[in-house]
Amino acid sequence: MEGLLRSEEMTLCQMFLQSEAAYTCVSELGELGLVQFRDLNPDVNAFQRKFVNEIRRCEEMERKLRFLEKEVKKDGIPMLDTGDNPDAPAPREMVDLESTYEKLENEMKEVNANAEALKKNFLELTELKHILRKTQTFFEEVLFGSR
Repeated sequence: MEGLLRSEEMTLCQMFLQSEAAYTCVSELGELGLVQFRDLNPDVNAFQRKFVNEIRRCEEMERKLRFLEKEVKKDGIPMLDTGDNPDAPAPREMVDLESTYEKLENEMKEVNANAEALKKNFLELTELKHILRKTQTFFEEVLFGSR
């Protein structure tokens, strides 16, 4: 019973990777889910780190995906949830994903703006319709009521 509450046996190791192979190696290790990374440079500013631009791009894509997910859920559209984490895309696929997410986000914002404009126009036209009905009733009473 004591094995349930204790952590798995671990080994601390240090890896040196070539920059060209780092993405592939780290993504493979991350997909296994058996590795924990330690920051060996805690005193280095986040802006001075080597892959800060790539991380920002990923965070921006994640924000766009959260926005799209929120819009889909808001409209009650069912989504397939496999529960799995997909494999990390290759760096060249990231550019395609980034442009696709940008396009989808812009289209969704445009759809939202159009829906808001249509709703506003509908309310204005409904108001005008009621005004016309009231004035028609008023004129009918004035014209036909005086006979």
